[in-house]
Amino acid sequence: MSSSYCQPARRQLLRMAAALPVSGMLATLGALPRTALAANFPDRPVKFIVPFGAGGNVDGVGRLLGAAMGPALGQPVVVDNRAGAGGTLGAGVVAQGPADGLTLLVGSNGPLTINPFVQAKMPYDPLKDLAPIALVGFVPHVLIAANNFPAKNLQELIALSKKQDVACSSSGIGSATQLTLERFKAQAGARITHVPYRGGSSLVPDLLSGTVPLASMEFSTALPLHKAGKARILAVAGAQRSPLAPDLPTFIDAGVAGFTAQSFVGLLAPARTPADILRKLEATAVASIGTPEMAERLKGLGLQVASPKERTAAGFGEFLRTDYERSREAVKLAGIEPE
Repeated sequence: MSSSYCQPARRQLLRMAAALPVSGMLATLGALPRTALAANFPDRPVKFIVPFGAGGNVDGVGRLLGAAMGPALGQPVVVDNRAGAGGTLGAGVVAQGPADGLTLLVGSNGPLTINPFVQAKMPYDPLKDLAPIALVGFVPHVLIAANNFPAKNLQELIALSKKQDVACSSSGIGSATQLTLERFKAQAGARITHVPYRGGSSLVPDLLSGTVPLASMEFSTALPLHKAGKARILAVAGAQRSPLAPDLPTFIDAGVAGFTAQSFVGLLAPARTPADILRKLEATAVASIGTPEMAERLKGLGLQVASPKERTAAGFGEFLRTDYERSREAVKLAGIEPE
């Protein structure tokens, strides 16, 4: 085809493009297939924002998942700890950040399903501004008693609480473990006074000395104390008995029907992230979580791997919505006012 023939056609195309309003051009570009974008993703290192300090369960899970996903994605995954405001600071960085799939959140109860009800000003809506990718795993909550506490099981605790004052501690007002206690009290009809501590580490010595008679805490923290004979776990709030301690009854075993409560860890992206990139991240995360090696390493942190359904984006989304409403109700039961 001669260049003289092509020139008028080129000029016509340029005139048509110039005549299009900018909004129309953007709409046309947005409608183009984006498979090439996902095929080339990621072209740079991926960052996992952990909204807490190094050394905890959320940080540990983030590092395990990053190490597993990096080779599959063909880029290194770097963990960036952004602690502050109970996880809200780091989660806000992701929710308000670029939606390119390169900056993701390793999220948990606080910034995702609790803080919206206990913090007066939230910079993001976890259900609208973040897209679930995969639930990694969770740690059930437990009620654990000092060795000198008279109740030996959950039913004895409930009966005792109706006869005398019983105090139970947690890692703080509005913590996931306090909300578990409030839900248990409401469902079982137990009369228990909450005594908040500033973090779980300050609570443990007082539990071992008997100053604190009872505590609501994570299974991963409580199990070593139980195994060492320093305190006694009364019940575990898992759907099934933990393979780490199959002799310990669940709340359901003890007669509190359907009662489950846990701290969870999952991976999320900004909600505006292109769907094809989200699908690629989901497939990579699900494959990484589903290996026996990952299950064993999570077990070492005291976590139970999420079910195949919960690992998917849809399953994690459903899990989040359920836990969100559960937290809303527990905060009301506790009478906590946002601050």
